[in-house]
Amino acid sequence: MTIAIVTLMLLGYLLICTEHITRINKATVALFCGVWGWVLYVCVGPYYIEKLHDAGFQEFLGSQDYSIRAVNEFIRQEVFASHIAQLTSIAMYLLTTMAIVDVLANNGCFDFIIKLCRSRSTWVTVWMLALCSFGLSANLDNLTSAVVMLMVLNRLVVNHRQRMLLGAIIVIATNCGGCFTVIGDVTSLLVWTRGAVTPTNYTSALVLPALFATIIPTYLIGRKLPAHLDLKRSNVMMYRGGDEDIRLWQQLLIFILGMFGLWFVPTFYWLTNLPPFLGALCVLGVLWVVNEIINRKRITSDQPLANHTNRSLQYEVMQMIMFFLGIGLCVDILIEVGAMKHVAYWCDQYIHNIYILSLVLGLVSSVMDNVALVISGISIYPVLDENAIGMSEYLKSFVENGQYWHLITLSGIVGGCLLPIGNTAGYALMKAEDVTIWWYFKHITLKVLLGWFCALGIYFLVDYFLR
Repeated sequence: MTIAIVTLMLLGYLLICTEHITRINKATVALFCGVWGWVLYVCVGPYYIEKLHDAGFQEFLGSQDYSIRAVNEFIRQEVFASHIAQLTSIAMYLLTTMAIVDVLANNGCFDFIIKLCRSRSTWVTVWMLALCSFGLSANLDNLTSAVVMLMVLNRLVVNHRQRMLLGAIIVIATNCGGCFTVIGDVTSLLVWTRGAVTPTNYTSALVLPALFATIIPTYLIGRKLPAHLDLKRSNVMMYRGGDEDIRLWQQLLIFILGMFGLWFVPTFYWLTNLPPFLGALCVLGVLWVVNEIINRKRITSDQPLANHTNRSLQYEVMQMIMFFLGIGLCVDILIEVGAMKHVAYWCDQYIHNIYILSLVLGLVSSVMDNVALVISGISIYPVLDENAIGMSEYLKSFVENGQYWHLITLSGIVGGCLLPIGNTAGYALMKAEDVTIWWYFKHITLKVLLGWFCALGIYFLVDYFLR
């Protein structure tokens, strides 16, 4: 049965890699493989329970007689529940941030980004787009940030080729921005909630590499643009209709509460040890209360404001959440059947170098969704105890805040930008601007590769001399 489960997962990963060819939604594939993997596991539950969980099962069984029903109950309560609790916690966090984005959008908090990015100078627009994308993604997930910034770009620039190049900058900046904070990307959120990193250490280790991975390709892509962009004459508001009474102070108040509130989530987790999504829900509650107070007249009017333009954003985020849940279920079932232990053993025996491991993972991320690959990379190894006696330098990379956890997320996220099919923001660009894989490879890939190698070099220098 292990061979059948592993084969199903490999076929699923293959379909995820070739979504742009098969046109089969990768979220559907991930959910299908994840669910049926667990169904197959339950079918031969006694074998895996006796092999991997015998002591725990005997304690669970107590004075009861052995039965298949007791085995299934143990799987449900002790095995499956522990995995699904962590996955749903992250899914709840993503749903909460989507609701926060709705509140921000309804108050016009993203409209002023158009004003910031609008300039006769190409370089001002280029760097402002990169800066806003980088900053938003550090707080929100990178797909949400990319979709918002691509909407800004569409309402700012007329020329299609210029939008393609600027859209590539947005994809790179949102991915790199999400890379250096524990709340900016679903993979960094996972590595944090699994206890592999702490927020302050993680950010201090990756902020400079993430900046260089953004700045270098942004500068090189910007050189391909003309001195003056073809901007739209009128500044069309992104989300709002007849709510001209929203003032700048209201936009800034809601925006600051939302962004700084999300930065408070790691502190909330440190103080309470409760799941991060509860901290995000706390932020959402404050935002909603403030929103109700400052917009009371509009809410209670005969024709309250209706917002119809966020549906595409919500659809994209919901697909990402479903994809994450499916991939999480796939990886967890591979852990339970012991496949991940064999992968870890092979890597230790034949590679035994975390930099080479991260390079391989980053290159594979360019053709396979980086979320799936990074989650798999995170799950190969457990977090080791740094106080263990006789630990080698290689094994020290897998303790809390070890190099492995930093490099696996950095290389997976930045390497996923080598091609648009390697990350969810790249898929959004392909749909928004009809970008092809060949065009992206021809104009963008080498620039991202240079930025990635520089980021790895910066990480090595920072880790060697300063940490």
